[in-house]
Amino acid sequence: MRVLIVNTSEKTGGAAVAANRLMEALKNNGVKAKMLVRDKETDQITVAAVPHPLLMQWRFLWERLVIFANNRLSRNHLFEMDIANAGADITRLREFREADVIHLSWVNQGMLSLPGIRKILDSDKPVVWTMHDAWPATAICHYPRECDKYQSRCHNCPLLPGGGGQHDLAARTWARKKRTMEGRNIHFVACSRWLEAKAKQSALLTGQSITSIPNPIDSRTFCPADRREARMAAGLPLDKRVVLFVSQRVTDSRKGMGYFTEAMNTLAGNNPELAGETCVAVLGGHAEEVAEGLRLPTFPLGYVSDERRIVDIYNSADVFVLPSLEDNLPNTIMEAMACGVPCVGFDTGGIPEMIDHRKNGYVAAYKDAADLAEGIRWVLAEADRDALGRDARRKVAACYSQNAVAMKYIEVYNQALAFKRYRL
Repeated sequence: MRVLIVNTSEKTGGAAVAANRLMEALKNNGVKAKMLVRDKETDQITVAAVPHPLLMQWRFLWERLVIFANNRLSRNHLFEMDIANAGADITRLREFREADVIHLSWVNQGMLSLPGIRKILDSDKPVVWTMHDAWPATAICHYPRECDKYQSRCHNCPLLPGGGGQHDLAARTWARKKRTMEGRNIHFVACSRWLEAKAKQSALLTGQSITSIPNPIDSRTFCPADRREARMAAGLPLDKRVVLFVSQRVTDSRKGMGYFTEAMNTLAGNNPELAGETCVAVLGGHAEEVAEGLRLPTFPLGYVSDERRIVDIYNSADVFVLPSLEDNLPNTIMEAMACGVPCVGFDTGGIPEMIDHRKNGYVAAYKDAADLAEGIRWVLAEADRDALGRDARRKVAACYSQNAVAMKYIEVYNQALAFKRYRL
């Protein structure tokens, strides 16, 4: 079986990391898997780039310009929306022609346009589409938050100035998406049961096959290591408890840095003895911008791409905290758990599917900074951290191993191929 995984980036972003891990998992289980990307960053021979990079960059800029204009020349929410008005036609490429199954991953920001997706569907090749967020089920947003218009028809979009209108950019994109998917069979795979439930509520995806399969992780790379050696390699204190926060861009409000800051400051104020033994490590872009808001000693580690250093940073932590306000199945929680680090997060999205409350971490009440602080305190000062870490590792081995995830995807591919033969 030949599978072509289509993703905007080869390495940057959570979806790219997940797509790479899936490709490797499939190859390890007998599938001839390749990736096709807009942004190729390595010399990996099983990753191909869409030709004409300057044209691809123009497509990205054109989409942003159209969104910017419809946003009344405001940068607010500029990268929280995608309209797929420009992108490549990949059906002409050799990689596409050779594939038995086309597996769409995260294809936004000028990678694929809606007409391009329609051409893929018209090719009659089986199409599997992994939902790393809700964009395939909505008009323009990746996370609908409290908005439920996608359940009937997107319009009056809260991301647009003044709430948009009956015929706003969301309404027009919704109509284009509906024409693109109508009458075509797509096998959608959500990365969490939470997103699967949302996708099944979408009026866009009525009648489509929707299931959930988690992202895989290579537990040979992300695994426990000597904490002292890890901290020396990461440049973190040997004599303090380390609370870790990780995000590609730590100032992204959806990742909950505001709640993290409030929780850590509450923890420091209520537990001065514990605070004297604790520090914070922040991994991700713009980390230095949030450091001064924390009352505990803070180490802004910046953006790191080296996987070995990232593993050292996880293994330096006593607890990993990700208070996302809406998230699918965060790779960062999976990575921390694979390293045997207890995790704390809010009861939202796919997070409570990953963290088993008081077994391998702590699930705090949604948007409750006080409960988040209590969860961090419980892990640091009360719980059996070693037992939490062992349970976290068991959870990863049972649910997120490469082999387990690959076998589930192979089953979906076979179903898609069988459906094609049935139609013929």
